[in-house]
Amino acid sequence: MEKVRVLFTRRRRRRRRHPGSVAIRTFTWSAWSHVDLIDDTGSAPVLIGAIAFQGVVKESLEQRLAKASRAALVEFPVSDAASVIAAARGQLGKPYDWAGIAGLVTRNRDWQAEDSWFCSELVAWAFTQGGSPLFREDLVGRINPQHLWMLAHPYQRPERPLELLNLI
Repeated sequence: MEKVRVLFTRRRRRRRRHPGSVAIRTFTWSAWSHVDLIDDTGSAPVLIGAIAFQGVVKESLEQRLAKASRAALVEFPVSDAASVIAAARGQLGKPYDWAGIAGLVTRNRDWQAEDSWFCSELVAWAFTQGGSPLFREDLVGRINPQHLWMLAHPYQRPERPLELLNLI
């Protein structure tokens, strides 16, 4: 069995809490405000994730960890890791799913857009498209970082987020 690694983070803003991170954690009852897939198919691992105001982008692991106040690395067993990563990579450049986020906040709405993503929605969808679904397909647009965290998989969570660079 292969594995795909997912990075969980909460963000800080220069020694203070980042308001977006606090809002996400408050509305979703989550310890985490963001998740990214780790694409380690190249010479150096990079993150693929959906970021507010940027959409689906690649970002260096070091950049993300430098902005984090907490971070954890979780390994998910999959039948075909390359397919999961390829699904996420195929969404690069797509916009952020603001309507989907509004639907999460209202808790009873499904305003998910099929051509835009928020972070946990992209991660859950990529696993489904790669043949290793984590959740029922009809619920992918309702997934938040806490749902992914609750799945029982091995993880590493050092005291300082940048220490994860030594574990990759």
